[in-house]
Amino acid sequence: MTVAGLVIAVLTHAQKFTAEKSTVKFFSDAAIEDITATNTKSSSIFNEATGEIVYSIPIKEFEFDKSLMKDHFNEKYMESDQFPKATFQGKISDYQPAATGAQKATAVGKLTIHGVTQDVTIPGTIENAGGKITMKAKFMVKLVDYKIKIPQLLWKNIAEQVEVTVEFNYTAL
Repeated sequence: MTVAGLVIAVLTHAQKFTAEKSTVKFFSDAAIEDITATNTKSSSIFNEATGEIVYSIPIKEFEFDKSLMKDHFNEKYMESDQFPKATFQGKISDYQPAATGAQKATAVGKLTIHGVTQDVTIPGTIENAGGKITMKAKFMVKLVDYKIKIPQLLWKNIAEQVEVTVEFNYTAL
């Protein structure tokens, strides 16, 4: 391999990042009880050169304060045996790789939850510090958009929309 080929290979390789740490949380603000769950087992790849990003969230990895909540979440609402993961595939816009500090960015793409795919636009921030990239976003998900049904008896326990907060910490591949 020539020196030029080696430099191109290294530059191309360094433009792809994988999440070494992830946190995905959701919060349901309902009349009777607030529900919070956290997942630290998600994976993601980000191509800094193209802005393309994908992430996968294993549904059964959400942890709740009460084990019964986790059981109901997986069995009655998310049907996680049938729909084991949520995914996002899209592109980041408004991101300047050479800039320092946190900067606003937008992810535009397809979010799949409960087997239903919707086009979404998610505002967030990206910070590139010393070759490590941190992405953060907070957005709302309407359950009806993803055909997640709330039993009539529990409509006061579950909000019609949940707040989702994501943070991915990336390192170069």
